[in-house]
Amino acid sequence: MAIDADLDLVEVAPAADPPVARIIDYSKFIYEKHRKEREARKNQKTVEIKTIRLKVKTSDFHRDIQIKKARGWLEEGKKVKAEIRFYAREITMPELGRAMMDTIWEELKDIAVMEQAPQMDRRTMVMMLAPANEKS
Repeated sequence: MAIDADLDLVEVAPAADPPVARIIDYSKFIYEKHRKEREARKNQKTVEIKTIRLKVKTSDFHRDIQIKKARGWLEEGKKVKAEIRFYAREITMPELGRAMMDTIWEELKDIAVMEQAPQMDRRTMVMMLAPANEKS
């Protein structure tokens, strides 16, 4: 039937029982498939992650500047990763980093949701924030 119609016999679902085959123009089938993939990529939303890095001994002034940057990024729809790096013997006092993370969260909780609570990763405490209006 495919030869008579000058088309191709294409197996579209080999895993089905019984396997499914269609009589179609194979080059047109491949073109349509690539076009659908291209459209899907175009409509795909990529999320950018911005990072603010602080130290335990960062002054309130500089911390506020970083929080202001993070607020701007969250309003643009970007995710924000807050990192606090512990140097030398500061690692023995993680409560200082936790207090700073709590301060950052208190400043940003009106426009953000906490995606990942503050947790230690070697010598760094990390917290992930996402925009509150994001549908995840």
